[in-house]
Amino acid sequence: MSIWTRISEAIQALAKGESLAHVFDRLRGPPERSVAFTIAVIALSAKMAKADGRVTRDEVTAFRDVFQIPPEEERNAARIFNLARQDVAGFEDYAARIARMFADAPETLCDLMEGLFHIAAADGVYHPDEDAFLGRVAEIFGIGDARFRALRARYAPDARPDPWSILGVSADMPMAEIRAAWRAQVRECHPDRLRARGVPDEAVRLAERRLRDINHAWEEITAMRTPS
Repeated sequence: MSIWTRISEAIQALAKGESLAHVFDRLRGPPERSVAFTIAVIALSAKMAKADGRVTRDEVTAFRDVFQIPPEEERNAARIFNLARQDVAGFEDYAARIARMFADAPETLCDLMEGLFHIAAADGVYHPDEDAFLGRVAEIFGIGDARFRALRARYAPDARPDPWSILGVSADMPMAEIRAAWRAQVRECHPDRLRARGVPDEAVRLAERRLRDINHAWEEITAMRTPS
């Protein structure tokens, strides 16, 4: 059964009057977590679009970069988006429910934030309201300031791609510790680890960009630390 078939089943529950918040609460174990992850990205993207007041074609394309939506399922994806956008519940309620759902897998919440950053920055205009939205979501998710700044450094057009922030290290750390941090992040990007965290195959591709950024940051730091 494909992830979009399972999402269709969730849509049927919504059609019977079950709230999107309650659907989140029911999607707790595998394989439902992949469904929950996908619906969470759609729902929070909808709330983020409401934050800056627009949905651009670039943002829609960016969403398709993350999730390969079959033509026959586009209506279901759009329906979730519209339900979330029209729902009177605030994004903080959604974010809190998602945080509880993945409380035992905090790295999955970072994966979800990665998808939201990817969509927010897709049109080249990182709106202050989007920045505030993502900052608040990260706070609810329990994502620390250093991790948030690392994500922001990689996606926000106005952010300098600081290699130290990307690896979550400081310039005064010993090289051995920096190397350990780099290796740990490379391991986190492995597809098997991502799938074990409940990330759907469609979202694993985000790790490819993350791995490139991580390796580039390591190369920059290595070059700075190597005597000329």
